[in-house]
Amino acid sequence: MEVILTEDIQGLGYKNDLVSVKGGYGRNYLIPKGLALVASESNKKRIGENVKQAAHKAAKIQQDAESLAESIGDLVLEISTKAGENGRIFGAVTALQISDALKSKGFEVDRKKISFKSAVKTLGDYTVILDLHREVKHEVNFKVVEA
Repeated sequence: MEVILTEDIQGLGYKNDLVSVKGGYGRNYLIPKGLALVASESNKKRIGENVKQAAHKAAKIQQDAESLAESIGDLVLEISTKAGENGRIFGAVTALQISDALKSKGFEVDRKKISFKSAVKTLGDYTVILDLHREVKHEVNFKVVEA
């Protein structure tokens, strides 16, 4: 089943993308939640017109994302948390903690746009990926230290 996404969905696609999904996923989840539209000819034409009209806005958004990635640069964040004797932390470092640390440095990044390369469950150095735009991804290093 082909659908047109109305929002960015991690692992599936970005807004206004035409994607193929299984019928049940499209009919029972994406369409009822308003995350997608059926890819009929009329919907394709309407979305095509919207994309044309929003092209100049999209260029501005991409430029803003690139400037944010450039301003973050090689910033290294420090996340402090409680840890046991062997270096294992209680719980795990979350995207919300990374988002808050970036906010404290003056960078506004939504927690939904942060993804981890691996689960963070011990003290040490790690990397997260910021999905700032469809074409702008930026890696940020952070260090987990004991509080």
